[in-house]
Amino acid sequence: MEPAPTPLVELAQAHHVATDYWDWQGRHVTVSDASIRAVLAALGVPAEDDAAVAASLREHAEAPWRHTLAPTVVARAGRSLLVPAHVPAGSGIRLHVELEDGGRRELAQVDRWVPDREVAGRAVGEATFEVPADLPLGWHRLVADVDATPLEPATLTSTLVVTPERLQLPEPLGSRRAVGLMAQLYQVRSGSTWGVGDLRDLAGLATWAAAAHDADFVLVNPLHAAEPVPPMEASPYLPTTRRFVNPLYLHVEDVPEVAALDASAHRAFLRLADRGRALSAGERIDRDAAWALKREALRLVFDAGLTGTRAEAFAAYCTREGEGLARFATWCALADVHGLPFTTWPAQLQDPDGPAVGAFREQHADDVDFHRWMQWLLEEQLAGVQREARAAGMALGVVHDLAVGVHPVGADAWGLGGVLAHHVTVGAPPDQFNQLGQNWSQPPWRPDRLAEVGYAPFRDMVRTVLRDSGGIRVDHILGLFRLWWIPEGGSPAEGTYVYYDHEALVGILVLEAQRAGAVVIGEDLGVVAPNVRDVLDERGLLGTSVLWFEWEEDVVRAPESYRDLCLSTVTVHDLPPTAGYLTLEHVAVRERLGLLTRPVAEERALEENAIERVRAALAERGLLAADADVDDTVVALHRWLADTPSRMLAVSLPDVVGDRRAINQPGTNDEYPNWRLPLSGPDGEPVDLEAIRAAPLAERLFDALRGRVSGEAC
Repeated sequence: MEPAPTPLVELAQAHHVATDYWDWQGRHVTVSDASIRAVLAALGVPAEDDAAVAASLREHAEAPWRHTLAPTVVARAGRSLLVPAHVPAGSGIRLHVELEDGGRRELAQVDRWVPDREVAGRAVGEATFEVPADLPLGWHRLVADVDATPLEPATLTSTLVVTPERLQLPEPLGSRRAVGLMAQLYQVRSGSTWGVGDLRDLAGLATWAAAAHDADFVLVNPLHAAEPVPPMEASPYLPTTRRFVNPLYLHVEDVPEVAALDASAHRAFLRLADRGRALSAGERIDRDAAWALKREALRLVFDAGLTGTRAEAFAAYCTREGEGLARFATWCALADVHGLPFTTWPAQLQDPDGPAVGAFREQHADDVDFHRWMQWLLEEQLAGVQREARAAGMALGVVHDLAVGVHPVGADAWGLGGVLAHHVTVGAPPDQFNQLGQNWSQPPWRPDRLAEVGYAPFRDMVRTVLRDSGGIRVDHILGLFRLWWIPEGGSPAEGTYVYYDHEALVGILVLEAQRAGAVVIGEDLGVVAPNVRDVLDERGLLGTSVLWFEWEEDVVRAPESYRDLCLSTVTVHDLPPTAGYLTLEHVAVRERLGLLTRPVAEERALEENAIERVRAALAERGLLAADADVDDTVVALHRWLADTPSRMLAVSLPDVVGDRRAINQPGTNDEYPNWRLPLSGPDGEPVDLEAIRAAPLAERLFDALRGRVSGEAC
């Protein structure tokens, strides 16, 4: 028999904190007591000594009995659900549902006896009610009516979310495969680009891919907002908020109010545009320079004012987005005045709900409106891009990417601080490609606080990203199940997993995606909890397969064994483009940066051996000739994907133009120019949108994904 868990282990398990795990090499690892205590502290659970652990265990056991209702209840359509309610012993209670559409449903009490419990010197009873299986999908409220003085008046209502059993795939995916393009938008340049690819460039990419290659979608990097003042974070995966968009992606010339500029302002605008376009000649992406020019131009346009229906539409947008938008715009205006990080602001301005922030919002109403106005423009332009993509023939159009987290001192850390954990960051344990582990410097959601607020911040974020899109890729969807929490000051290897209520998070994602008519792709690479892929399949969410990672023991996985519900690709943004991978660019970079834990000769030999085995598998299928060059091999790798059953296939834009440089080297910050390299050809020279359209590999790669040689009939 196994020994009984220690009180600390019991407390960790009660709060869904892992005390052990299996690493990427199959070794069993026991988490240190120090890491467990630090993670529990970040969850607001005292565990600094034995007495604190004992007290926290008692508190956890009594917590549900202190409240009439749980803060959030998540049900699936077509399934009934039993809900407990707590009242002073002997008291009567009734429950009803206030439906999203204004209707009302009484709930029946179930004959289920539960013994009373004494809590804080008071006898508490438990009644059980049944949520019926026929409630409609949506966001409802449970309401309790108690005869006696309730345990806690604030818990007489609860959020009730009814989610679909399974996401219905958008019509195009129900009957055929979707083939598309993956792009890091900021890398793209055209004649009108101000140094950073924008939404006009995205429309150009989408319409070209649809018209020339029958592409069904274009998957872009996260477009989430970054800092409004320099320095702007380069990584699209470390945004200041995930709910709103980076105005750096606005195509300023497409703003209708440009036409209303007076002669003087228009001349100033044209000068800024000339300087902005000149930035596209640089060898690095300079976000700060581009944003300084674009912001000045946008302010000129904003100051021209809105009239008529445009003013009405902006007001309606502000009303719809409510306090979330106002809070984000206020943070931006505060950053304009006081700089960043916000932790350096006067103490009274660090509380978003405090009177000082309210006064600032009133005093700087015009500046707050400027930031709200830019978000409105972004929504308009994103909707326009989606319309153009669909009109050009794309079945899905733009598929957006949802980053796994936010900047530790960004807008969400300020405005949503109550639902984020402090003194820990999110990352990943050591794995094959990052053998020291990763620290992403992002504060994680606190699962208990998310439930307390009815998951509203998560819902609002997902809902905004899904608006006017054909789908959403959820980066590190494992984070809806568990996240690797790293205690402040510790190394990535000193972290542990914290588990989330995936039934709630995945269910809400499915509900919002179904309402948007969108597909959901979960990036489920790396060390995956055993049940994750089963849950994704059960709920109708696509997983992700990258050819280089698909092995069964030491054998290349046959394409026929890939998953059906899957987006399959050859590469991903955390690897070099395929041509670079074939020439061991990833090994060279990691050697140069000191990220290898094995001798470089051993690492190179292992990678060469793996690549040769993939080449041999391609040759065995007749996809690769003995004298094939790098381009031929890239095409053959994409042809391999055509033999998979995967519903979605995609080619990376860097592969289309023969780029070899990685856009990101995980585990680094300034050691490598992460997220700062423009799209380039094999020679490292930047290429523009016209060169992309003329790239000779484009037709070969799209044809390969469809299982044919270029020039063959469908």
